[in-house]
Amino acid sequence: MRHNYETLRPDDRQILELVRDFFADLAPAGETRKGLDLGSGPNLYPALAMLPLCQEITLFERSTSNVGWLQGEVRHFGRSWDPFWDLLCEHPRYRAVGDPRPAFANRVSVQSGNVFDLPEGAWDIGTMFFVAESISACPEEFKAAVLRFIGALRAGAPFAAAFMERSAGYDVGDIRFPAVSVGEDGIRSILEPVAAELHLKRIGIDGDALRDGYEGMIVVCGRVGAA
Repeated sequence: MRHNYETLRPDDRQILELVRDFFADLAPAGETRKGLDLGSGPNLYPALAMLPLCQEITLFERSTSNVGWLQGEVRHFGRSWDPFWDLLCEHPRYRAVGDPRPAFANRVSVQSGNVFDLPEGAWDIGTMFFVAESISACPEEFKAAVLRFIGALRAGAPFAAAFMERSAGYDVGDIRFPAVSVGEDGIRSILEPVAAELHLKRIGIDGDALRDGYEGMIVVCGRVGAA
């Protein structure tokens, strides 16, 4: 799936703009927060979106191959990420970082692990992009993964999450990658009891679809509710 981020797609542009503006308006200025990107996979832009706000960022990833790839990218990420960073830098808070590569290398680490083994209340800000709905075809497991993500953040922590809307899963050769079909109402029903200041935005398919079997993307920004 790494080829998905070789260029900045229109839907990723919209997602990144939403998350950038949400995070950039947070106060205080940051540099003390611990950030979590859950299920990073081949995607660095959620971590890049947290960079000005964090002294430490953990890329939490289950796949062994992705862990190895991420460790290499953390040391000096590839040029394909420059358009993503340039888009973030349309806000002055990101421009203030200066050269993002040494900042990324100094602040970001990769941790191998399972979403269901996350410690509670360990991070101050978090992202989770296209993870919970792609673990299995079980709605209960989707809900559990979302709640474990929220539970890993401290009360009041800002977060951003993105989901494939109505995903039917997909096949690569003989391998089936399952998914849970989720929509705005289902996501809201899980998050409303545990989060505040929720903002949901649906992003339709603009141009070529990323793959078959989904109807769009849903971005959620908010804060973890009080314990």
